[in-house]
Amino acid sequence: MSDSRPSHGDPHASGSHYQPSLAVVFIIVILFIGATFLMVTTISSSPTTPTTTTLPSTTTTTGAATARVIKSHERVQVANGTTVSQLAAKYTQELQTQDWDTLPPVNGPLEKKTVIYYTTGQLKAAQEVATTVHVSQSAVHPLGALKPVSGASGDDVIVIIGKDESA
Repeated sequence: MSDSRPSHGDPHASGSHYQPSLAVVFIIVILFIGATFLMVTTISSSPTTPTTTTLPSTTTTTGAATARVIKSHERVQVANGTTVSQLAAKYTQELQTQDWDTLPPVNGPLEKKTVIYYTTGQLKAAQEVATTVHVSQSAVHPLGALKPVSGASGDDVIVIIGKDESA
């Protein structure tokens, strides 16, 4: 009868595992580090970095002005500038369904026409909000030092719904 126990010198003994050489392990680690470095540098180069391109018609375009707005990063306050109940809530809900970061609706100063204010650097977001709530782009204005709604400091876009939207 033969002995079914593997000998210590048998490389194919039951339970043995392939162990790569140190050189193979080193190459795998180097490839992993290189791939990680490439991914990090690719992700780090932001597409919103301002770049200036001269077009054939001598028009200059700034990359930051055409940057995509990330709606969930824009704080939008909607205020009711009319006597119609729940109007700001309606528009807040509409903006929420479009993925805007909205704050609870509030009452604002009475306005004949809807006005949209934006803080520095938020013009594109304000224009997109205007489109979402079906308001003319002429309603979009820089906020500057104005404080049209109490407690709205730190908001990127402030929408005050006017009487023109309550009809």
